[in-house]
Amino acid sequence: MYWLLRPDAARAFEDRGVKHALGRYISVATNEKQANFRIAQLVASDYSAQDSTEELWKLHSEKLKDYERLKAELDAGKRDYASIAKPEKTLLDLKRELAWRMLESCEFCERRCKRNRRKGEIGFCGVAGEARLSSEFLHMGEEACLVPSHTFFFIGCNFYCVYCQNWPISRHVEKGLPVTGEYLAELARKRRLGEGSRNVNLVGGSPTPSLHVILDMLAKLDVNVPIVWNSNMYMSQEAMALLHGAVDVYLGDFKYGNDECAMRLSRVPRYFEVVTRNLLLAREQQAELLIRHLVLPNHVECCTRKILEWITKNLGNKARVNIMGQYRPEFEAYKHAEISRKVTSEEMGRAFAIAKELGLWNLD
Repeated sequence: MYWLLRPDAARAFEDRGVKHALGRYISVATNEKQANFRIAQLVASDYSAQDSTEELWKLHSEKLKDYERLKAELDAGKRDYASIAKPEKTLLDLKRELAWRMLESCEFCERRCKRNRRKGEIGFCGVAGEARLSSEFLHMGEEACLVPSHTFFFIGCNFYCVYCQNWPISRHVEKGLPVTGEYLAELARKRRLGEGSRNVNLVGGSPTPSLHVILDMLAKLDVNVPIVWNSNMYMSQEAMALLHGAVDVYLGDFKYGNDECAMRLSRVPRYFEVVTRNLLLAREQQAELLIRHLVLPNHVECCTRKILEWITKNLGNKARVNIMGQYRPEFEAYKHAEISRKVTSEEMGRAFAIAKELGLWNLD
């Protein structure tokens, strides 16, 4: 049905740029290879609840090496996935245990609020111990290579973007439905097997505050489907480590080319340092990258140019880039004259001219 609604979606997997940047994602979506979380489910990780957190992190580092070896063997056809027995305790179980421990002094994102969310304390994101879901559906409006995308919109966000188009979700105007990992896994299973979703797309708000429940979902999910982490990329290094081997594609929202704009418009300190660090960590994890950049009015030189220059230097055309012109003033944007209007065709033309000047051709 989706190819009737989006003819470009049916052809997307043949696109040269999509194949160049997201080749493994295509193989997982078409069941030629196994999703990363499925491989992590086969890595035995024997641990005890009495082990110290330091011991668990050390074990996690060791087991990631086992995961990488197994992934390489499976991708090369040297091992058969179906012939490998699932151990009693897996790498995903270990990740889940670490995430729940982190929840007692939360450092999922780089704000490091250290609130005890297991006891109901709340940090900047506004999320306590449970994950809340605003909605889930097959999204037909994402990039063509993602459609139909089974999208989970989680309540809460670790940014305060004054122009947020999903502000009822990010700012908790909408309360959402409390969900468990088991419930999310069942939804993902039904959408994949019954409706042919191409992926599980984890977004919000931000998925980061719900990392513990998402890992619980992946530990229980029993169908092969690529996992897309759709976020502002402001995770802590510890959270990035937990995502290693759990997601297939980082769909990163690269907003600002400097910290001044980030602080003024999203209340985010150390923005450029953290986001670029995490994009490089994603590359080190051998995950695939799809980067979105929403062009803001009056921000082509200070943000768009700087972002595209960084991508060119550090990732090149191995990352798929979506330069987006959908900006419209929402939420509190009217308080900021510089962004109180839509982006112009001239500004979008300059953005694409910069990409061409830099040699970026893998554009969505």
